[in-house]
Amino acid sequence: MIKVVAEAEMTKSLIGKVVLVTRAREQAGALAELLEAAGARVLLVPTIAIEPPHSWGPLDAALEGDFGWAVFTSVNGVAMVRRRVATTGRGRAVLERARLAAIGPATAAALGEWGLTAEVVPDEYVAEALVERLRPAIRAGERVLLPRAAETRDLLVRELTALGAEVTEVPAYRTRSATEAAPGLREALAAGRVDVVTFTSSSTVRSFCALFGAAELPRLMAGVTVACIGPITRATAQGRGLVPRIVPAEYTIPGLARAIVAHFEPARS
Repeated sequence: MIKVVAEAEMTKSLIGKVVLVTRAREQAGALAELLEAAGARVLLVPTIAIEPPHSWGPLDAALEGDFGWAVFTSVNGVAMVRRRVATTGRGRAVLERARLAAIGPATAAALGEWGLTAEVVPDEYVAEALVERLRPAIRAGERVLLPRAAETRDLLVRELTALGAEVTEVPAYRTRSATEAAPGLREALAAGRVDVVTFTSSSTVRSFCALFGAAELPRLMAGVTVACIGPITRATAQGRGLVPRIVPAEYTIPGLARAIVAHFEPARS
């Protein structure tokens, strides 16, 4: 991250730009820091909040089992499982015995901070690439633990099951729409005070769009540059009538920050 901040500070291409960060409040700091280092004024307007699942029961039961693999698809999943293990005092041994996979480097780093090592991390940080990396590694009949958001794509479950795995999918957390800042956000967009809106997950897109009527969204977003962290988020944005102009080649928070900086560099204007 230090290198990314240094690069951003050298360009300062975001001076005079107002960038909206829609991540959950407890996760927004890293992106905000990188953007501010490039000169941006950052508006933190969380459109989602991360909360515990409606019941810890399924996760608690799974953490009493035995698995050949545990697959983590987000930093949130790691953080919430870690939180539950710390609360109950059970489950760490299950993860220590299992082989671990992470959807990207940030998720792998979260495991590493917990003293666990992800054996599999795909080069492209999407579920499809994770499946391809796991395809030669998972044996038929092998048990796979998949702790993740309560509402998410079912691709991993479907594809891992097709490989012959016995998948235990359990909710480790849930996201809810955060509407507290909606009035101020509408005012800022209507006044043309926002230059860039960033989306770091499909849930941030859905919750953002739900704050406004379908008829008013095109007007409010006129002249606003949409930046998405990766192709899945981009597809969600496009499905709601938004036109992403920035999608990084590396689907990470530093990658997104670099792509926004590059988009506004003088050579690109």
